[in-house]
Amino acid sequence: MAFFLETLFGGLMAGMLYSLVALGFVLIYKASGVFNFAQGAMVLFAALAMARFGEWIPALTGIDNFFLVNLLAFAGAAAVMFIVAWVIEFLVLRHLVNQEGTTLLMATLGITYFLDGLGQSIFGSDIYKIDVGMPKEPLMLLESTFDGGIMINQEDLVAAFIAAALVALLSVFFQKTTTGRALRAVADDHQAAQSIGIPLNRIWVIVWCVAGVVALVAGMIWGSKLGVQFSLSTVALRALPVVILGGLTSVPGAIIGGLIIGVGEKLSEVFLGPYVGGGIEIWFAYVLALGFLLIRPQGLFGEKIIDRV
Repeated sequence: MAFFLETLFGGLMAGMLYSLVALGFVLIYKASGVFNFAQGAMVLFAALAMARFGEWIPALTGIDNFFLVNLLAFAGAAAVMFIVAWVIEFLVLRHLVNQEGTTLLMATLGITYFLDGLGQSIFGSDIYKIDVGMPKEPLMLLESTFDGGIMINQEDLVAAFIAAALVALLSVFFQKTTTGRALRAVADDHQAAQSIGIPLNRIWVIVWCVAGVVALVAGMIWGSKLGVQFSLSTVALRALPVVILGGLTSVPGAIIGGLIIGVGEKLSEVFLGPYVGGGIEIWFAYVLALGFLLIRPQGLFGEKIIDRV
């Protein structure tokens, strides 16, 4: 039982991180109808910016306070992502208003390769470290209940709390603020939102900025766990099944879809892997999403595309 709970908890933690990346897809699609293939590149670009700022700030300013350096590096990386968001809207999106979805999709692919190349040119192509003080030692729980207790990775636990806090903050932002309500209005109907004076271009900049901050938090967490390297952009590919399962238009769907896939791939790898030679964790999410796509194409909580047109 203890081993099962360890595996289950590990799956939930991994699922929260998948959900964090999936949120970027959902936020941009809800506000603009654009399926943003560049989200993975944004995660990498943001992580590179924070890792390098974490190195440059002490060297240039002499500041050696751990907390202050990380705070300044995060703020600098966030500012970079705001600039990236504005440039994307100004140079790309505003010229593609009312274009076909395929055109917008190809535009995000172009943005992906541009950000990959720009990140390598500015920040370098080595493997960099992000150290935000997340604990690495395992934590033993319920030792009096189970023989040997349940081992929990403290880093995963902290990462899950950060992801949950960000999701809660985004929920408050969308539900309680004027800008959040404007974003929801644009998501429901672009033309109706414009007719009541909501500036579509400004809303797109805001939602790409929010997606950039989400990408930064995801990049910070994944970079702390795995190191910042160019394979980090492939993390977004693990989020695609989450989006398909939860629904392209649903923030709760991104969370629940991530948890389902995180738990499913961990449990299947541990309990079914030995019977099929292992490797289930690599393809489980994609097979699950493909099967669900055939049954309910809009996902668990998403809207049918035909209803949005």
